[in-house]
Amino acid sequence: MIFDLAVIGGGVNGTGIARDAAGRGLSVVLLEQGDLAGATSSASTKLIHGGLRYLEQYEFRLVREALAEREVLLRAAPHIAWPLRFVLPHHKGLRPWPLIRLGLFIYDHLGGRRILPPTRTLDLRRDPAGAPLQARYRRAFEYSDCWVDDARLVVLNARDAADRSADIRTRTRCAEARRESGLWRLTVDGGDAIAARALVNAGGPWVSHILGSLVGATAPMRVRMVKGSHIVVPRLFAHDRCYIFQNADGRVCFAIPYEGDFTLIGTTDEDYAGDPAAAAVTPGEEAYLCAAVNDYLRAPVSRSDIVWRYSGVRPLRDDGTSAAQEATRDYVLELDVPEGGPPLLSVFGGKITTYRRLAEAALARLVPFFPRLGPAWTADAALPGGDFPWSGAAALARDLRARYGFLNEATAARLTRGYGTRAAAMLGDARGPADLGRDFGHSLTEREVAWLIEQEWARSAEDILWRRSKLGLRLSRQQAAGLEAWLSSKCNHAGP
Repeated sequence: MIFDLAVIGGGVNGTGIARDAAGRGLSVVLLEQGDLAGATSSASTKLIHGGLRYLEQYEFRLVREALAEREVLLRAAPHIAWPLRFVLPHHKGLRPWPLIRLGLFIYDHLGGRRILPPTRTLDLRRDPAGAPLQARYRRAFEYSDCWVDDARLVVLNARDAADRSADIRTRTRCAEARRESGLWRLTVDGGDAIAARALVNAGGPWVSHILGSLVGATAPMRVRMVKGSHIVVPRLFAHDRCYIFQNADGRVCFAIPYEGDFTLIGTTDEDYAGDPAAAAVTPGEEAYLCAAVNDYLRAPVSRSDIVWRYSGVRPLRDDGTSAAQEATRDYVLELDVPEGGPPLLSVFGGKITTYRRLAEAALARLVPFFPRLGPAWTADAALPGGDFPWSGAAALARDLRARYGFLNEATAARLTRGYGTRAAAMLGDARGPADLGRDFGHSLTEREVAWLIEQEWARSAEDILWRRSKLGLRLSRQQAAGLEAWLSSKCNHAGP
């Protein structure tokens, strides 16, 4: 079989492009060397946001596009995305408060806003958001952005692409890509060959490696590798709002309610020159993040409080800026079409918020090679499980619990947040806990694990506990080992 489009890279950009292309009638194959969202796309701050600080860098097009996408994604995936209010404490180290208020006014109106509430000013001496903060902070601004489960966003894009006949191949490394007789000939580990009329390089941190080592490009675009690290600690405050703290070095740090009982702190922005797969949080980054929040919070955070940490590398276009945090998050699409040869489209940069628009832009660049390509369609299409109102997750969880009376409230909420309207399909005809098989801990059952294998390409305990869910924060080491042993015994599963 000759595919219309081959995509290298199973992150948010690769799966987004595969989904869009499959929905427009192209035959698509996607190759991912590891697990879906196995690198950068599961290591974000997990925000759908316009990027308030990008206004200071005059990136108005990027901010406008990102702001508009917030509500598109809220409607497309209300089970894994929801509104979040951000509290920005003001102090003398920031710009004058009227100027910040003006910037937030622009932020409120630049991209259009129908669901999200507008900015307001807080008196921290009276508002509950002031309770966790040091007494010297008296004024704050509260504005809207959104939260998203980044790794599940990737998996759901892959699932939708597969439902539209795309061939999603995880743990399949492309070893060589060459042009031959008007087609791309790809060789994958194991010797299998794939032919395609066009190739998309969405390799993320490996985008330059793919161009240089697999394709043989002599002068690929310069990429700036920027590492972002995060830490997770026990819950620091009782309310459900997020803090954005401005640091003395010009970077910002978020403190975000996370998985109910925890707080996510991040991110760092540091240039990185090593293997992207080896990126890890350093002791220095841990100390930096603790110090960043300790400048604001009454109760100090120390490295001994950290219960989890993660780090990822973002492949940003090298625009010559002096500081890593100032490098543009905008995306660049580079099209290479030698005379008589098949096209190669390489993706540089980007942010999770604008992945869908990036996919549309990528398909627009490929229109000349596929004149029968269907129209853009993803702006109004729900992701799998997301076909319910954007504010309806609580009602959906109640309905699920009413149908499956043996579920407790917490489990029904977790399954709804993970699977949306597909939670019932996963539970199937179960009439009681025994029908779900073994419980690996914290309501993760054999039936759910089988679903993740068969429908979502999961293969290891890490896939399930840290990407398909965040139950790694809940299960003990012994329970995680039990899950891994069970998966090893089921290694015959071919998956989706």
